[in-house]
Amino acid sequence: MNLKNIAIIMDGNGRWAKKNNLKIKEGHAKGVSALKEIVKECVNQEIESLTVYAFSTENWKRPKSEVESINNLIVNSINNELDELIEQNVKVKFFGDYINFGKNTFKKIKFAEEKSFLQKPQLRLNVALGYGGKMDIINIAREVSRLKIKPSQIDEKTINDLSQVPESNIDLLIRTGGDTRVSNFLLYQIAYSEIHFVRKLWPDYSKKDFKRNIKKYLNSERRFGDRA
Repeated sequence: MNLKNIAIIMDGNGRWAKKNNLKIKEGHAKGVSALKEIVKECVNQEIESLTVYAFSTENWKRPKSEVESINNLIVNSINNELDELIEQNVKVKFFGDYINFGKNTFKKIKFAEEKSFLQKPQLRLNVALGYGGKMDIINIAREVSRLKIKPSQIDEKTINDLSQVPESNIDLLIRTGGDTRVSNFLLYQIAYSEIHFVRKLWPDYSKKDFKRNIKKYLNSERRFGDRA
């Protein structure tokens, strides 16, 4: 069984920080380190795409200081990690309403996307920032109306083309942190995903855990509504 497209809800940075008597921003920084190791393993495993939930539409409700620290972390992560990602032939793509992070961050994101652009990358790394599945569906409906697309013309390709999400189908969705919900992430794209809920907080999630999730996926039976 092929495994091409993986998505991860990287949950638990704040709880990890509190558990270790650290500031919330230190939990988010540790989360970036965890992601770095998973990206490397994706390249090793020849996974085609990794789509991660970095900041949701609901996360704007968090304290201003935490949002600002995440904003700074985005810029610092691009500055510190982009060259290594390019060396690994990783193409970086951000999606969502990240303009709300400000012009400087917006420019830095566009710089990262342009500098890492490859026609045939080893891995497509998609980062959701200011993204929500419900809002994406609403925006798709608005685009259908604006473009005057007839109902009879709407098919899966139409939805995929109008969606903010770079990947059309996710094979495996992993959520760390112990919660068993999808939290408004990729609502359309995970229709037939295998979903693995992991107790570990995201900063503690390791390459070994990731390989265990991959093995579990490869041993699963996927019928897509058909009979075995």
